[in-house]
Amino acid sequence: MARLENKAALVTGGGAGIGAATALLFCREGAAVMLVDADAAALDRTLAMIRSEVPGARIAAYAADVSDADEAARAVAEAVTAFGSLDVLVNNAAMRNYAALADAQPAEWQAMVAVNLIGTSNYCRAALPALRRSGSGSIVNVSSCYAVTGRKGMGIYDATKAAQLAMTRTLAFEEASHGIRANAVCPGSTLTDFHVARAGHAGKSVEALKGERQSTSLLGRWAAPEEIARPILWFASDEASFITGATLMVDGGLSIM
Repeated sequence: MARLENKAALVTGGGAGIGAATALLFCREGAAVMLVDADAAALDRTLAMIRSEVPGARIAAYAADVSDADEAARAVAEAVTAFGSLDVLVNNAAMRNYAALADAQPAEWQAMVAVNLIGTSNYCRAALPALRRSGSGSIVNVSSCYAVTGRKGMGIYDATKAAQLAMTRTLAFEEASHGIRANAVCPGSTLTDFHVARAGHAGKSVEALKGERQSTSLLGRWAAPEEIARPILWFASDEASFITGATLMVDGGLSIM
C-alpha cells in the first residue's frame, strides 16, 4: 500500500522547488493533492509535470497569495470539495529578503511576516477543522536550517523561519487532543529553480553556484528538492504517527558545523 493512500493534502508554494517536489512525491504515494501558489503559470507547469509523471494523479491547483486569509479559506474549501477530506497540510510558501538587519525597513519586515508567518497561520486556521475531522491530521511546516544557526544578510527571513518553529510547537500542544501532529523540517541550501534563476541574473553558471556551497554543509553540496520532499512525506505519513512538535534538520550537517 502506498504511504499516503486515501489521504488528501494541500501544499502551499506548490508551483516550483520543494513544494512541487513534495506534491510529485505525494501523488506517487497515493495522495490527492491541492497545490497553492501565487504564480498561476508555475502551477500550470507543475500540474502538467505531475500528470505526465503520475498518470491518473488526483491533483488540482488554486492560485492565491498565502497572506490573504479569505483566499486561504477558499483554497481549503476547494480541496475538501474536490477530495472529500483533508488529512495533510504542508506550509511551504515563503518570501525571501536579502537586507542586513541594520538596513531593513519596516515595510520589508511587514512583507516577510505577511507571507512567512501570517500565511502559515492563515492555512493552519483554515485547514484545522478538516484536519480535526480526519482524526489523524498532519501539519508540516517548512522552515530553514538558518532559523537555528543564523548567518549574515537574511535576518528578516531567518527570524520569520525561527518563529515558524515556535508556531509548530504550539500547534503540537494545542492540536494533539484532536489527533493532529505538527512538525517542521529545516532545509539547508536547496538547488531550486529560484536559486538557478537568481544566479543567472547575476551572471553565474550553475556549476559556479554549486561550488559556493561546498563549505556550507558536511556533505559539501546543495540538496535536491526531492531530498527535502522525502522527510516531508515521512512526517505526513502514518510512519511518523508518534512524532509531533519535532524539528528535523535536513541540511547536510550544516547545523553542527
